[in-house]
Amino acid sequence: MFPVDIIGKPPPASETIEVDSLDTPHHGRWHVPEETPVAFVYNRRNYAVMLATPADMMDFALGFSLTERVINASAEIEHLEINHSENGIELFFKIDADRLARFDVQARRRNLVGTAGCGLCGLENADSILAPLAPVIEVPVKISKAALEQAMRDFASLQPINQRTKSVHGAAWVHPDGTINLVREDVGRHNALDKLIGAMALAEIKSTDGFLLMSSRCSYEIIDKAARRGILAILCLSAPTNLALNKARQANITIYARDKTGGVKRMG
Repeated sequence: MFPVDIIGKPPPASETIEVDSLDTPHHGRWHVPEETPVAFVYNRRNYAVMLATPADMMDFALGFSLTERVINASAEIEHLEINHSENGIELFFKIDADRLARFDVQARRRNLVGTAGCGLCGLENADSILAPLAPVIEVPVKISKAALEQAMRDFASLQPINQRTKSVHGAAWVHPDGTINLVREDVGRHNALDKLIGAMALAEIKSTDGFLLMSSRCSYEIIDKAARRGILAILCLSAPTNLALNKARQANITIYARDKTGGVKRMG
């Protein structure tokens, strides 16, 4: 585990605001999630600024670094400073010198702010989107109907921020029998997945021992991040895009989606 210094007080993940009701003359209260700029800085090199829910920052720092391929393993991080300020959160990394040299020549660069709704902002070109994914397994796996249904039943109760705000995404790691092991939340679905991947890496959970559950539709960037970490199957609570399905077929990742009746369909 790399050393971590935390500076400043973390902001709350959500706030309570007063609202005017159009149905009654009374004022009401609404719980809204925070959306905070989070800057990723590697050895004083600015890489990206993402808008994210200010929770589980250590998980986010590690997961984002892994799925962006800035590092290949947590051992390549020598130190992390999480700096909270009025303007947002800064993640200052010190990474291995050999890794930094490879990072500096990477063609895949971000040069824009990434919103909570876009995991691809700032890429210099579309080559990384269209490039075929390598298979993560020779033969796609199958998850039992009972395990998929149990995970869906238990998911909502394990998302405290969403229970409060009804407006954030969740990503969960599920044991093959349907038991949910870990859940992370964020206003951005890919941020939630990065946080989950970081938490899994810190807990040394194997990505081949279970499946991923997402509260959102299954988009291209979900498949891309999952393939990089060797995840074999994904259950999404909304239908995937066609691009996501094509990418999943390339990677031999099994995709399940909840249908309008609450049932589950295998998409490929």
